[in-house]
Amino acid sequence: MKNKVILLVEDNPDDEALTLRALRKNNILNEVTVVRDGQQALDYFFGEGASKRHAPTVMLLDLKLPKVDGHEVLRRLRADERTKLLPVVILTSSKEEQDLINGYRLGANSYIRKPVDFNQFMEAVRQLGLYWLMLNEAPPR
Repeated sequence: MKNKVILLVEDNPDDEALTLRALRKNNILNEVTVVRDGQQALDYFFGEGASKRHAPTVMLLDLKLPKVDGHEVLRRLRADERTKLLPVVILTSSKEEQDLINGYRLGANSYIRKPVDFNQFMEAVRQLGLYWLMLNEAPPR
């Protein structure tokens, strides 16, 4: 799993800490880059110095973000040739059916509701890591 970077787009510091802790506890030791709003996510890919950054293997994207919401981030990623094939997992606490529908309509690869229970969250993160970092074959870059 070396050199497989996870991009976490999460504005809630508690959810960020919980996700990072769950990754570590599941021995997912990949580099994790955290951005805290939708504009920072877009800047990561399209802003100054973007071409020098290591492209993430998978992006974990919250929907309810400041500045630019997660759906708009996803729309812009899918509209650009450089990022349209990037695996994007929506990881959100939203229970809105329309968020789920819009996420898939805009090209999300997966949609996961954050479990409230810590043990369930740990298991969800374990499975996420296993699938996206070890089993899934990403498109060539």
